[in-house]
Amino acid sequence: MAGLLAARMNRIKSLEDYSDVVAHDVLDEIRQAASRLSGVTVLHVNATSYGGGVVEILDSLVLLMNDLDVRTDWRVIHGTPDYFEVTKKFHNALQGEDVTFSASELELYKRTNEKFSAFAFLDHDCVIIHDPQPLALVHYTQHTAPWVWRCHIDITRPNELAWGMLSPFMLQYERMIVSSEGYRRPDLAILQQVMAPSIDPYSPKNRALSEETIRSHLERHGIPTDLPLITQVSRLDPWKDPEGVLAVFEQVKREVDCRLVFCYNLASDDPEGTRIEERMLKLAQPYLAKGEVLFVRGDDPLLVNALQRHSSVILQKSTREGFGLVITEAMWKGAAVVASNVGAIPRQIEDGVNGFLVEPTDTVGCAAKVVQLLTDRQLAAEMGHAATESVRKNFLITRHLLDYLNLIAELIDRP
Repeated sequence: MAGLLAARMNRIKSLEDYSDVVAHDVLDEIRQAASRLSGVTVLHVNATSYGGGVVEILDSLVLLMNDLDVRTDWRVIHGTPDYFEVTKKFHNALQGEDVTFSASELELYKRTNEKFSAFAFLDHDCVIIHDPQPLALVHYTQHTAPWVWRCHIDITRPNELAWGMLSPFMLQYERMIVSSEGYRRPDLAILQQVMAPSIDPYSPKNRALSEETIRSHLERHGIPTDLPLITQVSRLDPWKDPEGVLAVFEQVKREVDCRLVFCYNLASDDPEGTRIEERMLKLAQPYLAKGEVLFVRGDDPLLVNALQRHSSVILQKSTREGFGLVITEAMWKGAAVVASNVGAIPRQIEDGVNGFLVEPTDTVGCAAKVVQLLTDRQLAAEMGHAATESVRKNFLITRHLLDYLNLIAELIDRP
């Protein structure tokens, strides 16, 4: 079995690989949907080729669409560091942060999109643009094909200035996709639909690991296993509330001897991450000195996988969250999860059934749920089993693939 799994991991993905985790009739439905798109070309555009949930989705989705003979390309918008500073401000503003924009920042945003449109060859039968960074491409590209804007972030309470700057670009798309019903915008005159993100159960981050492999990766990265681990896996982003995570740990530590792990990565389109990293390392210095808190770069997907499988509790204390694929990943592995009751997280977690939901400002309540799972391992195991099955049913890449195939067929009128 281990040999077969290793062989599968060392070659390009095929739809047939997923017959072990989803029903055969689901795979047949996917093949039937793909057969309607013979000769069709599809393009995905985003802002980075490394780091974050969008990249992980596209890395599997694009391969599977091509495996089904639906020619699918993937472009990454080019930009200067200043451009990505501006687009991170837009990202934060769409999630509600109170920021302002200068005329020169808006001009840089527009000029970068216009320049990319001039050489990127965006003349596919269906174009899918991900998130705010390349949103304006639609304005600068002559096209007759349908364009789709896929918004992966929480836009329930956007900054009005940013919304006023970006919504005219949104209105030039034929369709807008959001991750939760709560993200639909009734004030936006564009057809909007909900499509949940997904994980790939056979990616290095999510595939099954032996206990020996788990121990090996933890040892290699200097992560002790003598105490229960509480782990948050995320970008170092203000919306992930790393300071709040530390405050929860301080509460938990009073009742249960344990260790906190921040497992994080720094994406190329997120210059804010390095600044938060510096601040958190200073803030956590007393715990770092005693080995009670660890900061671990999550650049190795197998390390993230091992951590999520070994940790006693996975924490996701976000204040805003577009969806939270790190939660999906942990649930797939049968982890006990405590997460904030914000954004699309409640779409994944049924409180008290497959995890716990807590209010993002309730440090004491969050700590109490973590302590409950640390001390009641049978409850943690029962919730973990329920979590795995809910992900199998709702949040695997095969379901996501079918959603996209059906959407594209609708848009280009391939019944």
